[in-house]
Amino acid sequence: MIRILMVCLGNICRSPLAHGVMQSKLTEDHFYIDSAGTAAYHIGNSPDKRSIAVAKNNGLDISTQSARKFSVSDFDTFDYVYAMDQSNYSDIINLSRNANDTKKVKLFLDINTSIQNKNIPDPYYGDHSDFEYVYNLINETCDILAKQLNQD
Repeated sequence: MIRILMVCLGNICRSPLAHGVMQSKLTEDHFYIDSAGTAAYHIGNSPDKRSIAVAKNNGLDISTQSARKFSVSDFDTFDYVYAMDQSNYSDIINLSRNANDTKKVKLFLDINTSIQNKNIPDPYYGDHSDFEYVYNLINETCDILAKQLNQD
């Protein structure tokens, strides 16, 4: 089984969307997708209502997800850890225990060579259009990642 973790700051906006989108693209039983946050702001909370609405508008239900904090043990559980932005990437790398942990961590948008800025903006303080924009970035990048993973 290939285990994938999507990580953002609070695990209520970007990573739940990435979790839901990636799960919709990798439907085979040999993939497991989860999400987490590098901060402990929202532990146990459902995704932001705007993330839920954008996902629903795009045929996905992410409402049952629950925010959790990234843990060092996630390096043992997951094969790939995708950070939504450079700040999250640095936070995760700082928690890595060895080279094996470090090589599991990827900046999510590095996969998508058509995007110049390699950070997915945090839509938390934005409006619905910010969440739509983030969804579209994630969806486009998940298409590329799913194709890569299905070829492996």
